[in-house]
Amino acid sequence: MKKHINMLEGSAIKTIIRFALPIMFSSLLQYNYALVDNIIVGRYVSTDALAAVGSVGAINSFIIGAALGLTSGFTIPVAHGFGAGDRKKVSRYAGNSISLAFTIGVFIVIVAHIISNPLLKLIGTPEEIIDLSSAYLNIVYFGVPFSMLSNNFTAISRAVGESKKPLYYFTISVLINFVLDMLFVKTLGWGVEGAAGATLISQISAAVLTGIYIIKFNKDVDIKAADLQLNRKISLEQIKLGIPVSLQFTITSVGSMCLQSAVNSFGASVIAGFTAAGRVENLTNLPMSALGVATQTFVGQNYGAGNYERIIKSVKRIFLLDLLVSIAMSIILYAAGPHVVSLFMTEESPEIMFAAKRYILAIAQCYSMVAVLFVMRNTLQGLGFTYANMIAGAGEFFGRLAIAFVLTPLLGFSAVCYAGPAAWLLADIPLVIIYLSKQRKFKGLIRQKNNI
Repeated sequence: MKKHINMLEGSAIKTIIRFALPIMFSSLLQYNYALVDNIIVGRYVSTDALAAVGSVGAINSFIIGAALGLTSGFTIPVAHGFGAGDRKKVSRYAGNSISLAFTIGVFIVIVAHIISNPLLKLIGTPEEIIDLSSAYLNIVYFGVPFSMLSNNFTAISRAVGESKKPLYYFTISVLINFVLDMLFVKTLGWGVEGAAGATLISQISAAVLTGIYIIKFNKDVDIKAADLQLNRKISLEQIKLGIPVSLQFTITSVGSMCLQSAVNSFGASVIAGFTAAGRVENLTNLPMSALGVATQTFVGQNYGAGNYERIIKSVKRIFLLDLLVSIAMSIILYAAGPHVVSLFMTEESPEIMFAAKRYILAIAQCYSMVAVLFVMRNTLQGLGFTYANMIAGAGEFFGRLAIAFVLTPLLGFSAVCYAGPAAWLLADIPLVIIYLSKQRKFKGLIRQKNNI
């Protein structure tokens, strides 16, 4: 009996939904690291502590997002190999990606500790929270190699059509995070350092559990000791695929840091409201993001198998599905968002709630644009055209930059709220153009195949 989902035959929409649901719940559990930290710190420490943890989001995306972006590129050949039925390629590329991810992760830890404090000052982190932000980051960054490993193991599992197992292991790691958060922050009073320590331990747990599954129990990936030895040619190929995805995170995060500097100028209450609303937005992003990740695997396997016609027809249907999901998420965000924001506070603050509600309204009005982004970006990534991620990242960067330095001084916090939609629009345009170009190429290949 096959344990993986067959991406090469049958209804594409049903297959992708089945595959995406565990991804969505896994992402929800991964996201809970930050969400639980924010809620517990906000309720049991202080508003300043919540602002401190929230204000590092852009820097975290810059460093950790760039690291995880690399692993997303590393496993693209695994999906291609699996679709083509080349099990030797699957094992060799999967094994190499594991060693490469950990090696680069250790290097990133060193760099992150050197640049984190200068970055906090660069984005204008308020004096009253900068020490708290620094203390949180200096602990969290030790988890980068383990986050890269667990992300890489999960990507390998998904590349061969298995999305359920990672969900089980992330469930365990999130429970560990919650228990340790309550122990370290509420009971022992260790503040933001306790929240960071709980996150670190849970990330190590996730890496160990997902690693054991991939290396010992996943029958579609037969990784031997020789496969774990770094191969120069394979490493260069994987890095070539990973760097554009990583740069997309990096470029986008620089724009987010510029935007964060604009938010920081409004004070700790607005930072806290912006942070809490952003966390809620990320929750409603999850269904669209999961469909995007599932699309990447689907497209990758079918590209490896040469099923170009199936790719073209299916992407159209996935696109329409994601648009419908985005409308539903807009309604949920607008209706329930403010109530979820209130969970971050022991007593409701009018300033915090005003900032949060204004941000939520702006995002809810424009959510369809992020659906386009997820489908197009992941489709092109599945095909191996990762340079499109970098181009889209540049679009997002210029969108946020324009808002932070041009419109915010003129329009105030209202401009900040529309930075996300501006970024999505400028990313969507090049992605759609690139995909339509690739689609024409595939149609030509289909005609050649039919003629033969």
